[in-house]
Amino acid sequence: MDDTEKKDLREANFIKTELEGADFIEANLEEANFIGSNLKGANLKGANLEKANLQVTDLQGANLQEANLHRAKLQVATLYGADLQGANLQEANLQGANLQGADLQEANLQEANLQRTDLIEANFQRANLKGTIFCGADLQEANLQEANFQGADLQGADLEKANLQGANLKETNFKRAGLEEANFQGAEFQGADLEEANLQGADLQGANLQEANLQRTNLRGANLEGANLGKANLEKAKLKETNLREANLGKANLEEAKLKGANLQGANLIKSKLIKAKLQRANLEGADLQEANLIKAKLEDANLQRANLNGVNFNGTDLQRVNFRKANLQGAKFEEANLEGAQHLSIDQLSNAKTLYNAKLDEKLFIKLKEKYPALFEKLDCCE
Repeated sequence: MDDTEKKDLREANFIKTELEGADFIEANLEEANFIGSNLKGANLKGANLEKANLQVTDLQGANLQEANLHRAKLQVATLYGADLQGANLQEANLQGANLQGADLQEANLQEANLQRTDLIEANFQRANLKGTIFCGADLQEANLQEANFQGADLQGADLEKANLQGANLKETNFKRAGLEEANFQGAEFQGADLEEANLQGADLQGANLQEANLQRTNLRGANLEGANLGKANLEKAKLKETNLREANLGKANLEEAKLKGANLQGANLIKSKLIKAKLQRANLEGADLQEANLIKAKLEDANLQRANLNGVNFNGTDLQRVNFRKANLQGAKFEEANLEGAQHLSIDQLSNAKTLYNAKLDEKLFIKLKEKYPALFEKLDCCE
C-alpha cells in the first residue's frame, strides 16, 4: 500500500494479525480493531488510535510516543516496556493490562481505568493522572515523581517503595492502599483519604497532609518530619516510633492514636485532640500543646521538657515519671491525673495549674502544695 493508504486506516480490521515490528508512524488508526494481534516492537509514534480496540494485544516494547489513545480499549493488553511518553490515554480502558516497566512520562491518563493493572517499575513522572482509577493496581517501585493524581482512586493499590516525591495527591483515595517505604517527600495530600492505608516506614518529610483522613492508618516508623498535618484526622492511627519532629498537628484529631516512642520534638500540637492517646516514652521536648486535650491519655516516661502546656487538659491522664523540666503549666488541668514519680516538677510550676483536684502526687510535693495552694485541690465548677 502507498503512504496515503498506510496513513488512513480508520476502522481497519487487524484481528489476530501478525504485525511485529510494523511501521504505523503517524497513521490514522481511529477505531481500528487489533484484538489479539501481535504488535511487538511496532512503531506507532504519533499514531491516532482514538477508540481503537487493542484488547489482549501484544504491544511489548512498542513505540507509542505521543500517540493518541483517547478512549482506546486496552484491557489485558501487554505493554511491557512500551514507550508511551507524552501519549494521550485519556479515558482509555487498561483494566488488567501489563505495563510493567513502561515509560509513561508526561502522558495524559486523566480519568483512565487502570484497575488491577500491572505497573511495577513503570515511569509516570509528571504524568496527568487526575481522576484516574488505580483500584487494586500494582505500582511497586513505580516512578510517580511530580505526577498529578488529584481526585484519583487508588483504593487497595500496592505502591510499596514507589517514588511519589512532589506529587499532587489532593483529594486522592488511598483507602487500604499499601504504601510501605514509599517516598512522599514534599507531596500534596490535602483532603486525601488514607483510611487504613499502610504507610509503615514511608518517607513523608515535608509533605502536606492538611485535613487528610488518616483514621486507623499504619504510620509506624514513618518519617513525617516537618510535615503539615493541621486539622488531619489521625484517630486510632498507628504512629509508634514515628518521626514527627517539627510537624504541624494543630487542631489534629489524634484520639486513641498509638504514639509510643514517637518523636514529637518541637511539634505544633496547639488545640489538638489526644483523648486516650498512647504517648508512653514519646519525646515532646519543646512541643507546643497549648489548649490540647489529653483527657485519659497515657504519657508514662514521656519527655515534656520545655513544652508549652498552657491550658492543656490532663484530666485523668497518666503522667507517671514524665519529665517536666522547664515546662509551662499555666492553666493546665490535672483533675484525677497521676503525677507520681514525675521528674523535675516544681511547686512553682504546679502553682500555675488550673486544678489538681484528686490528682496523685508524690507525698512531699503534695503536702507542700496543699499547705501553700489549697485552692488547687478544690473541685472546679462545671463551667470552668
